[in-house]
Amino acid sequence: MLADAWDRPAVLNAVANTLYGVATVLGLYALFFLVIHLPVFPVKEVRVLGTLSHVTREQVEATVRRQLTGNFFTVDLPGARRAFERLPWVRRVEVRRVWPDRLHVVLDEHVALARWGDTGLVNTHGEVFSAASDEKLPVFIGPPDSAHEIARQYTVFRDELARVRLVPTQLVLSPRRAWEIRVSSGLVLKLGRDQVNARLATFMSVYEGTVAPVSSRLDYVDLRYPNGFAVRLSDGRTEGRTDARTEGRGVRPNPRAVDPKTTERRT
Repeated sequence: MLADAWDRPAVLNAVANTLYGVATVLGLYALFFLVIHLPVFPVKEVRVLGTLSHVTREQVEATVRRQLTGNFFTVDLPGARRAFERLPWVRRVEVRRVWPDRLHVVLDEHVALARWGDTGLVNTHGEVFSAASDEKLPVFIGPPDSAHEIARQYTVFRDELARVRLVPTQLVLSPRRAWEIRVSSGLVLKLGRDQVNARLATFMSVYEGTVAPVSSRLDYVDLRYPNGFAVRLSDGRTEGRTDARTEGRGVRPNPRAVDPKTTERRT
């Protein structure tokens, strides 16, 4: 059969053309590989863009020296991006070539919103990240998957509390999804699970005329009642339940002390 092929010019021409084609492709690839690795395409400038408050120039320069090797064509952009993303405070990175000899590195930093317990920080997107900070920040405590939910709810609570010049310093979300707020005075607000925004808004509307004058004597306020709230003094005594509709009349407990553990309330 092989001997017969030598007598068939069409087959020989097809084989020859195929070999020439393969050789041409390999030659062009080798030439291209050689050209892009020549030192005639060096990266002459690396420009770092973005507003940086925590990432230092020394960290950026060290990453550039270590990762941005090769010329304009061979530099490993995905590897460089991963290296920058490992820097503390860096949230997102974009690395791109700019013809003929520049690289642009765009860094987006985390903006810290709160501390995540004692293990990390939470940014304004509700993402947990690891970095060091001496900034005075509120503390979020909750289940592992709840940082985004707590961050979103924090802004609502913060704005509502600002009406009476209170500042939230700690937010706790229990595994049962019950909310608790500690404010800068040390007072704790127990909101429960349901209608938490409405409960807090109602309490804020009567706060100045009821709780504010005696807030330094209070341990916590339980807002889980349908029409009012209970307060507990710092010495552990429960003062009773106050009707939230009695705005401006001061704290007026019922004649019989009301224990939040035994009085009917919603969660």
